[in-house]
Order: sequence, then C-alpha cells, then structure tokens
Amino acid sequence: MANRRRGQVVQPAPVRKPRDAALGRVTRYAPGLGLVFLLAAVSRGVAGALPDAIAEVTVGLLLGIAIGNTVRLPVAFQPGIRFAVGTLLRVGIVLLGTRLSVQDVLMTGLDALVIVLAGMTTALLFTLGIGRLLRLPPRLCLLIGVGTAVCGNTAIIATAPTVEAKERDVSFAVATITLFGTLAVLLYPAIGHLAAFSDQAFGYWAGTAVNDTSQVIATGFAYSDAAGEVATVVKLTRNTLMGPLLVVIGAVYAHAVRSAGPGRTSRSGARRVLSVVPPFVLGFLGMALLNSLGLISPQAGHAASEGAKLLVLAALTGVGLSTNLGQMRAVGLRPFYLGLAASTLLSLLTLALILVLVGL
Repeated sequence: MANRRRGQVVQPAPVRKPRDAALGRVTRYAPGLGLVFLLAAVSRGVAGALPDAIAEVTVGLLLGIAIGNTVRLPVAFQPGIRFAVGTLLRVGIVLLGTRLSVQDVLMTGLDALVIVLAGMTTALLFTLGIGRLLRLPPRLCLLIGVGTAVCGNTAIIATAPTVEAKERDVSFAVATITLFGTLAVLLYPAIGHLAAFSDQAFGYWAGTAVNDTSQVIATGFAYSDAAGEVATVVKLTRNTLMGPLLVVIGAVYAHAVRSAGPGRTSRSGARRVLSVVPPFVLGFLGMALLNSLGLISPQAGHAASEGAKLLVLAALTGVGLSTNLGQMRAVGLRPFYLGLAASTLLSLLTLALILVLVGL
C-alpha cells in the first residue's frame, strides 16, 4: 500500500481458534443466562408454596418485571437475557413436541384454523378502521393490527421493513402489544378458573387471543400443562400464517407506492422473502412425528418434557427482565385505546367461536 513504509514487515492478523470463539460466546452469555436460571429456580420454589392456580411461569414473569424495572442491570447481562428470550424459548417449544403426536397436532391445528383466520381478519381490519378514526399514523395502526392478530412482536418486527415503518411506530406498537400481552398472562388464567374452562377450551382461547408466542405459552401453562400444550399448537398455527400475510401486505404496499407516483419505489415488499414456516415450528412437528412413531422412549420423553418446562420458565423470566414499563407509559393514550379495543374484540370473538365450535 501507499502508506506502508519501505521494508516494514506486516504481521498477519491473529487467527482466532474455534475453542477461543466458543469460550468467548460462553463468557458473553454466561451472566445473563446465570441470572435467568437463578430467577427461574427462585420462581419454581416460590410457586411451590403458593396455590396451584398461580403457576411458576407467572411468578417468573412477575419477578423478572419487578427486577428489570427496579434494578439497573449491567450491560453484560443483556446478551444472555436476549439468548434466553429467543433461543431458549424456541428450543423449549421444540421439546414440547415430544409430548404430542402428529394426530394431536393436526387435529388441534385444523380445528383452530377457522378460529384463527376469523380472528386475524377481524382484528386486522378493525384496527385499521379504528386507527383511522383516532387519526393515528396508518403504519402504526398496521403494526398494532398484525401484532394483535398474528404473532405479537415478531409480526411487528417482520412487517415494519415491508411497509418502511418508522422506528417510533415500531417502538409504540411493541410497547402496546407487550402491555396487553402481559395483562393477558395475569388475567386470562384467573378468568378461566372462575368460568371453569376445560383445558382444551382455555388452550384454544390463549392460543388465538393472546399476542406474542412467549405470552401465549405463559398464559396456557399458567392454567395447566394440558392447556399449555393446546395453546402452543394453536399459536404455531397462527405463526405459520405470518409468511403469507407478509406477502399480501408487501404486495398491497408496493401497489400503493406505485399509485402514489412514478418516482417512488418500495425498498422492501417484493424483495422481502420470508419463510412461511419458522424453523422451530418444523422442529416441534419433527419431535411430534418421532413420538408418533414410537422412537422416543418414555424416559426420554419425560426428560424432554421437564427440560422444556425449565427452558420455558427461564425464557419467560427473561421476558420479564426485558419488559420496560417506562416505555409502555410513553406510548400515549390513543395507541393504548387502539390496542385495548383490538385485544378486547379479538378476545371476545375467539371466545364466542370457541363456544360454538369447541365448547367450554
């Protein structure tokens, strides 16, 4: 190079050994993972001393929220907490598949499909319409709509670049959906016990009416293990519809951009290719298939089930640690009203459909 001095010997960059890289990852994730597993153990112990109606996942979520909003955690804890919320939760979902058969999954998924489609369509259209009456930005309304109707924060994050949403809209939508999903985790099990819902009916309700995947699983298992399994299958049915919905949203947005003027082009939309089925859904189905074929022994199935419970508990404790109540307060009243109206409508509609199609 021009700036290199004559005769200077350039030392090659040090090659990082795989073992060093692995050790670096362990060091990076260890503080946060240690914290979530410690809080998970505490939550399990506390829940054991409480009435059966209060599940360990509820205790873990509340404990995480309390600590996350009263203690300033060092930055070093964040990678491990994010790993728990993302990867550990998905691994836990995959392991839950060992408790079910393919027949159970298909039967529950097909029965839920009508309820899911009706709820998604109604909630999305309702949110867009009410949002216009409240004079909220259309992209914010769309993000709240897909977050309520489909799969919570995942749907918001996936949809945002498709419609070129602003970061402020994304933050408001995530805060709104997180708020009502958290309230659902606390309120739905209590309502279900008061109304004496069956495990199947409550699982359908949690799977179709609660927003984010982590919140659905927390709500279902807070009611019972059987309700949690049903809720998981129903929620995964909703998740698989995210891909086709994004294709439709991208096509509609691209058409609107072209209609707005020949000089405008969409940076996303047609170029955004997403998988219709998330990998952890395939893993869940694969485990159910192995169980159906008798390839998972009772001992291995029990171990996987216990591992799934622990991973889900740790992940939901991480969700609590990541919940920022201050951000929720900053959302403002109009997006709050929109989220409240959409969540209430979806809850009542799906409950009515469950009463007609499944029974309580």
